[in-house]
Amino acid sequence: MFEKLEDVMLRYEDIARELSSGTASENMDRFKKLMKEQSDLTPLVETYKEYRKAGKDMQDALDLMDGETDAEMKEMAREEFASAKQRQEELAQQIRILLIPKDPNDDKNVIVEIRAGAGGDEAALFAAEIFRMYARYAEMKGWKCDVVNTEEIGIGGMKYVEFIVEGNGAYSKLKYESGVHRVQRVPVTESGGRIHTSTCTVAVMPEVEDDVKIDIPPEDIRIDITRASGNGGQGVNTTDSAVRLTHLPTGIVIYSQTERSQLQNKNKAFALLRSKLYDLELQKRHDAEADLRRSQIGTGDRSEKIRTYNFPQSRVTDHRIKLTLYNLDEIMNGHLDEIIDALTTADQQAKLLRMGQT
Repeated sequence: MFEKLEDVMLRYEDIARELSSGTASENMDRFKKLMKEQSDLTPLVETYKEYRKAGKDMQDALDLMDGETDAEMKEMAREEFASAKQRQEELAQQIRILLIPKDPNDDKNVIVEIRAGAGGDEAALFAAEIFRMYARYAEMKGWKCDVVNTEEIGIGGMKYVEFIVEGNGAYSKLKYESGVHRVQRVPVTESGGRIHTSTCTVAVMPEVEDDVKIDIPPEDIRIDITRASGNGGQGVNTTDSAVRLTHLPTGIVIYSQTERSQLQNKNKAFALLRSKLYDLELQKRHDAEADLRRSQIGTGDRSEKIRTYNFPQSRVTDHRIKLTLYNLDEIMNGHLDEIIDALTTADQQAKLLRMGQT
């Protein structure tokens, strides 16, 4: 591990020299690349510096214990040694986590799809609540949440909603949300007071950037132009601005109507299609790495029941890490950090274990 860290330090110094020399700014692409690499390496470099400082403090304390005759000073040196040793052990664990290969999609925006599952109208109401939960979470993070398409029912539920979350690190947080979410409660339409179980399915995909090549031959696409429906203003409802793309090889259908112009909806629809095709490729890779998927958390298996929201008990249970919390109201209002942080930690531990076995 430490041999690699010395190489990291040398690379970090090389980047700093090139950036300070001014030559990198002559090539903007090169400059941006170096700035990003420097930013990515900084947490590891700073933590390693702290680790080495803790090692020096330990050695200084040992030297003081060896050369000191005063009992009180010796005891003080022992305490300093113990403190530095504990700090170095903690920093070593942080370094191990920082050395885990980074998911290249972590910094990307995400596309989220929520579909009502078993449970009829109650499932659609639950899907709408899950959407609002994520929208509030995004708002707390300072991210932008943009609905692309939705199919609503008259009582405030959603059979389907697709939205984009734009913000730094959005995928790194929301990638753990893919799967089946289950609710247990007495529906408002239930006169007998019986608890019902309903579900919705969440799919989280990274937004594909222009530097990722996704080949979509024109002959693979059928484009239909329709009149936008639902709310959106008079201009939306009276012009043929909605776009429906059908990807013939996969059967994927994209419908975009939230923008006022046909061109804007077309561009958004193609961006969504590129992300879905990219996600299909990621799923194929995951399937080819079945053992790796089983060793990690939040790998995006959408048939997996990942979480239960029990309203009578105000309980939320994440089944992947056996985490149970009794603050359902807060969670439904977007306070997801406790769950997502626990999932992130569990994922890191699983990856560290796997790295130790290879």
